[in-house]
Amino acid sequence: MKIAYAQNALPQSGVLAITVSQGRGLGSLGAELDQKSGGALARAMEAGRYTGKADETLTLLAPGGTEYARILLVGIGAAEKVTDLTAQSLGGTVAASLARAGDPDATLVLDGHDGLVLAPATFAANVGYGARLRSYRFDKYRTKEPKDQKPTLKKLTLATTEHSAAKKAYGKLEKIADGVFLTRDVVSEPPNVIYPETLSERCLALTELGVKVEVLDEKQMKKLGMGALLGVGQGSAKPPRLVIMRWDGGEKGAAPLAFVGKGVTFDTGGISIKPAAGMEDMKWDMAGSGAVIGLMAALAGRKAKANVVGVVALVENMPDGNAQRPGDVVTSMSGQTIEVLNTDAEGRLILADALWYTQATFKPRFMVDLATLTGAIIVSLGNEHAGLFSNNDELSQRLTDAGLKTGETLWRLPLGAAYDKDIDCDVADMKNIGSPGKAGSIIGAVFLQRFVNDVPWAHLDIAGTAWTKKDGATVPKGASGYGVRLLDRLVADYYED
Repeated sequence: MKIAYAQNALPQSGVLAITVSQGRGLGSLGAELDQKSGGALARAMEAGRYTGKADETLTLLAPGGTEYARILLVGIGAAEKVTDLTAQSLGGTVAASLARAGDPDATLVLDGHDGLVLAPATFAANVGYGARLRSYRFDKYRTKEPKDQKPTLKKLTLATTEHSAAKKAYGKLEKIADGVFLTRDVVSEPPNVIYPETLSERCLALTELGVKVEVLDEKQMKKLGMGALLGVGQGSAKPPRLVIMRWDGGEKGAAPLAFVGKGVTFDTGGISIKPAAGMEDMKWDMAGSGAVIGLMAALAGRKAKANVVGVVALVENMPDGNAQRPGDVVTSMSGQTIEVLNTDAEGRLILADALWYTQATFKPRFMVDLATLTGAIIVSLGNEHAGLFSNNDELSQRLTDAGLKTGETLWRLPLGAAYDKDIDCDVADMKNIGSPGKAGSIIGAVFLQRFVNDVPWAHLDIAGTAWTKKDGATVPKGASGYGVRLLDRLVADYYED
């Protein structure tokens, strides 16, 4: 859906959305329209006990005294409590409410409300951003969808007093939305379409935005000693890849920020095979890599003034005659050996080599990895927060703050020697799982910590947030794109020149 900005005024006809402030009612243009309609808006609000609570809607069809096909009233809540996030939610509500209304164009009037704490341009930009995010739809494989279920809204025009400034502010947000959409796209694709080779091709397409992309194949990874990563992929007919993406928007020669993503394009569990029920969901076990790819697109799209490297480890975990067995010992790029007791604890194995490669090659200021690593994190945090583990308090706090500002929230969990001891092993330097039923998410994190040395590092376990089964304010059900907005905000707030 296209977002446009125009001078604050009532259109002549079509579909119109009007904002209502809780406790203060209609703004000036809304009051003007109410008068033109002979008080139809006020009567409808009274009859429907409509107060303008945040995201509360009320629809009037073909109101008398106007040429409008429909008028949608949408609440902003208490004006003094409006934030970037509530403005985005407002935009998402309008987009969802009008998506299938039958009209290709609509206008949303954002006229002034007394007490609004956001500047008009900021408010309007975030409303447009939320509408764009909510408009996402993955429907490329639907060939017989009923007409009444297809979205009709193609363009939403936001009318505001500072339309030029709003358009400029929205420009950067639109690039972030593009990155979110790319992440949602690759995570939504079926596993016969997205596998290591084809996902690496999606990465190569970022060169059009100015991102430098390098793809390492099996032979190159073997030469580097990436036995942990290669072991996971050895049971698949689809060969693994390691993709390195660089955006050099900061000071020349300055150490980059590093983001590393788990990219298991399909995870059967390998020889430690998963139950059949729900295995189809494992197409999104590459959501960590998807987030890194989308982040790089967002940063390049908005020309971020920072040096950033994104590394994604791409494998398919399959159970054929050449697959890795429980009990195998592999040697990682770091030289440390790992006894593989469970082949379904594979994400930590590929990240071990990817993290080591990243810190050894680029000497980054910090590393953040994203992974759908453990089901245990869903037991701990549900689908509301991603798990955060870190060896650095400053990085941890900055990530937490960025999460609160974007709505992609994090909850920090502990690391420690007692947990680390649980992966000590009798036959190798470590084993890839700990004691059954105990602190599974933390065990995965302390395993990864053995491959970061003293580099400031954070691990985000996004297993509960990468996919949603219900519609949200700005996230329709399906692939959420979690991580792109969070990490873009981290970069923007703390690390741009």
